[in-house]
Amino acid sequence: MTQNYTILFDLDGTLVDTAPDLMNAHNHVMTKYGYQTKSTEEIRNLVGKGASALIGRSLWGNAKEEFGKIKNQKTKNEMVKEFINFYGKNILNESTLINGVENFLKWCKEKKISMAVCTNKQEHLAIDLLKKIGIYDFFEYVAGSNTFDYCKPDPRHLTSIIEILNGDIKKSLMIGDSETDANAAKSASLPIILLENGYTERNTNEIYHNHLIKDYVGIEKIVSQYLHD
Repeated sequence: MTQNYTILFDLDGTLVDTAPDLMNAHNHVMTKYGYQTKSTEEIRNLVGKGASALIGRSLWGNAKEEFGKIKNQKTKNEMVKEFINFYGKNILNESTLINGVENFLKWCKEKKISMAVCTNKQEHLAIDLLKKIGIYDFFEYVAGSNTFDYCKPDPRHLTSIIEILNGDIKKSLMIGDSETDANAAKSASLPIILLENGYTERNTNEIYHNHLIKDYVGIEKIVSQYLHD
């Protein structure tokens, strides 16, 4: 290869199963403010668009979120701040790497593939989690929801990272687990490898993808197809 291939990874539900710790932070906030708590499975359906969207969707649901924002913005802002504070202090109590992640990252390094994280988690939380769980050094760049003036599903969240890495759109792909990732990748004209049972309300077969995987075991065969294009 004359130029390194680039792989962009989502974080929550893609590299790390963070739902248990997100649930604990969510339920801490909801209990404190007198609202209903959620199960881990329910949290998986709400994650992917950032902390503010998580709290808003949990409180009011998709249909009522805009009304809720207007009526209770101050309270919601306080809850989001509390969520981020609690989560930041308890970011790796129960979260675990998705099966096969570390071996795949090592394989990518051996192949001289450039790797970056593109997440709607706040940047400092993403970096902290990656460091604490032991995979931060594999990545050349980490972009969170507040790194740029835009975030997924805006395709610029992906394309800006590729530009920063001096990569090539035609030699890049995305690995994610939700329609937010898929929509961003599609708009950026990037192939996407989608993990099953992601952090999303939609069924996997309803989400745009080029390849579908259960975990990272055997993913090298899929990626190798692109390295030789």
